[in-house]
Amino acid sequence: MKKVNKVHFIGIGGIGVSALAKYYLTKGWQVSGSDLVLSEITESLKKLGAKIFIRKHNPRYLNFKFACPDLVIYSPAIQQDNPELKEAKKLGIKCQSYPEALGELTKKYFTIAVAGTHGKSTTTAMLGLLLNKAGLDPTVIVGTKLKEFGDSNCRVGKSKYLVIEADEHFASFLNYWPKIIVLTRLEADHLDYFKNFKNYLSAFKKFVSHLPKDGVLVANKDDKNIQKITRRLEGRTFLYSLREEGAGKLRRILKVPGEHNISNALAALKVARILKIPDKVSFKALSGYKGSWRRFEIKKSEFVTPKVKKQIIIVSDYGHHPTEIKATLQAAREKYPKKKIWLIYQPHQYQRTYYLFKDFVKVFKNSPVDRIIITDIYDVAGRENKKIKKRVNSRKLVETIDKVNTIYLPKKEIIPYLKKNLRGGEVIIIMGAGDIYELSKQF
Repeated sequence: MKKVNKVHFIGIGGIGVSALAKYYLTKGWQVSGSDLVLSEITESLKKLGAKIFIRKHNPRYLNFKFACPDLVIYSPAIQQDNPELKEAKKLGIKCQSYPEALGELTKKYFTIAVAGTHGKSTTTAMLGLLLNKAGLDPTVIVGTKLKEFGDSNCRVGKSKYLVIEADEHFASFLNYWPKIIVLTRLEADHLDYFKNFKNYLSAFKKFVSHLPKDGVLVANKDDKNIQKITRRLEGRTFLYSLREEGAGKLRRILKVPGEHNISNALAALKVARILKIPDKVSFKALSGYKGSWRRFEIKKSEFVTPKVKKQIIIVSDYGHHPTEIKATLQAAREKYPKKKIWLIYQPHQYQRTYYLFKDFVKVFKNSPVDRIIITDIYDVAGRENKKIKKRVNSRKLVETIDKVNTIYLPKKEIIPYLKKNLRGGEVIIIMGAGDIYELSKQF
C-alpha cells in the first residue's frame, strides 16, 4: 500500500499559508493545521478534507491520527517558541516557514513571481486567469480568493508554469527563484521589519538578482523607485506604462475600476506577450476578470431598520496602506460620481499605523468620500511592538485628521450607528486587511 504523506500547517488560516495547504491537498497529501480563530478560510479547508484545530496552539496536534507529519510548515508570523513548532523540531520533523516551502516549489516550476508594495494580488490573479484562458494550465498561488478558481486562492495545474504572489514582508520573497519577476509599484511599507525605505528597496534589488541569466524583469515604467532597479538589467527588462497604447483598450474593457487596475492589467499583458500569447486571447481573458475577494468587491444589499428596508451598495476592500486607500477611494468616486460614499476603515497593525501616520492623515484629510468611520487598529498577533502600541491608536488618528465628517467608533457600535444614520442609496466601503470584512455579513 502506497504511503500517504502528511503535512501539518501552523497558522493555516493565513491567506498565503492556506493556499499552500490547498496545493498539498490537491497533490494527495493528508493535511492538518492549527490556527487561533475560526474563519471562512479554515472552514473551506475543512470541507476539502483538512483536519483543522482551532484555539491555543498545542503540541498534541502533531499526533493527529497517531502518526507524526512528514513535514511542518508554519506562517512567518509564528514565533520560534510556538509549542507546536518546538515539538516538531524536538521530534526531528522537517520544518519550513511558508516562504521556504513555497521557495522549494519555485525551483521545480517555470515560476512567474509578482512583487511590489501594491497590486500584487490583483496582478497575480489577472495573470493566472490569463494563462489559464490561453491553455497554459498554470498552478497559481495568490493572496486572495478568485471566483474563476472556485473562490479559491490556489489553482493546481498540470503544466510547468507557477504564478505566485511574492510578499516582501520579513524579506520572504528572497526564498523564491523565478524565471520572470513582475514589479508593480514600490513605496515604503513594513517598516517594522525594514526600518527604512533604503533597506526596503535593497531587499527588492536582491530579489531581482535571483533571476537567472535568461530571466526577465517586467517593471512599471511609471514608478520612479522601480527605475532605480531596472537600470541594472538593460536588455532583460520589459517596461509597461499607463501611457502606452494598450492602456486605452484596457480602460474600455476592464470591469474593475481605477487606474491602478489598468496598470495591473498592463503588467499581466506584458508577461503574456513574453510568453507569446496572442493579444486577442489576453484582452478577452482580462475583460472577463471579475475582481478578487476583498479587492473592490461589490455587493448590492438591503439594510433593515425597524421602520424600513434601505437599498445600499457594499464595497469590500483589503486596502491597508495609504496609497491603496487613496486609489480605492478615487476609483469609488469615479464609479459612483453622484452617490454618497461612506468609508468604514480598520487600520491594520499598530506599527504600520505608527510609521505611516502622517500619510494616513493626509489621505483621509483629502479623501473624496462623504463620511469616514475609523475603528480600532487590528492587532496582528506576533508582529506588534508593545511600546508602539502605547503611542498610537485610532482615536489619535481621528483627532489629528480633525474633520467633521471623520469619526471614531468601536466596531460593535458601527452597525447601530449606520441603522440610525443611513438614508438609503449610499455606497459603503468596508476597508482593511483584518476582520472588518465580517461587518458586510450583517447587512
